[in-house]
Amino acid sequence: MALLEVDNLGISFGGLCAVNEFHLQIEKGCLYGLIGPNGAGKTTVFNLLTGVYKPDSGIIKLDGENMVGKKTIDINKSGIARTFQNIRIFKELTVLDNVKVGLHNHHKYTTLEGIFRLPKYFKVEKEMDAKAMELLRVFGLEDEAETLASNLPYGKQRKLEIARALATEPKLLLLDEPAAGMNPNETKELMDTIRFVRDEFDMTILLIEHDMKLVSGICEKLTVLNFGEVLTEGKTSDVLNDPEVIKAYLGE
Repeated sequence: MALLEVDNLGISFGGLCAVNEFHLQIEKGCLYGLIGPNGAGKTTVFNLLTGVYKPDSGIIKLDGENMVGKKTIDINKSGIARTFQNIRIFKELTVLDNVKVGLHNHHKYTTLEGIFRLPKYFKVEKEMDAKAMELLRVFGLEDEAETLASNLPYGKQRKLEIARALATEPKLLLLDEPAAGMNPNETKELMDTIRFVRDEFDMTILLIEHDMKLVSGICEKLTVLNFGEVLTEGKTSDVLNDPEVIKAYLGE
């Protein structure tokens, strides 16, 4: 059984069909890419998968569990985490505290335990500090744990957002244009990081990306969207050599 099963997914806005009969199956541990021209519906698919939008039709199953109709927070608790095209981190918090926000899914204490600083509060906080530092070391951010997130350079803010998503202990990680705004060296480092995350955390990853060097370098399979519909899908090498893809996406 696939980790993620999506079938006949559709949504319209004001009579305009944004996604139509979208289908997708991703096996556990796969590094999968979703590509297509601007406006093809890629981020809309992510918003449907994470409960930002409720689909007009179709099914979304994660590990056999129906996600349709669940709130975003409950979908996250079920195992889907994401990053965004426009970085969303808590800039007024430290790097460490950003990651700890994600850890609250699985590390809890009551309001009273927090207010009165009861023993469980200190125990949980210590556990979260240790786990957060583990994640920061993965991304080379441990020396900036006490730095305000707003003071990180752009590339490191991208890494912090991924680290915070991983802190929720997802089964499926959605990355929305993770290389956007990065220079070639940062993109190369990001590719290595994504591979490491998949291997080290046994993570299944679905990413949206326009950087074809990154896509061809790390994605094992691709789905191409065009005008909200699946144009083609399959192994990365086959898809990127498909004349229809070249015509619709690469503009050649």
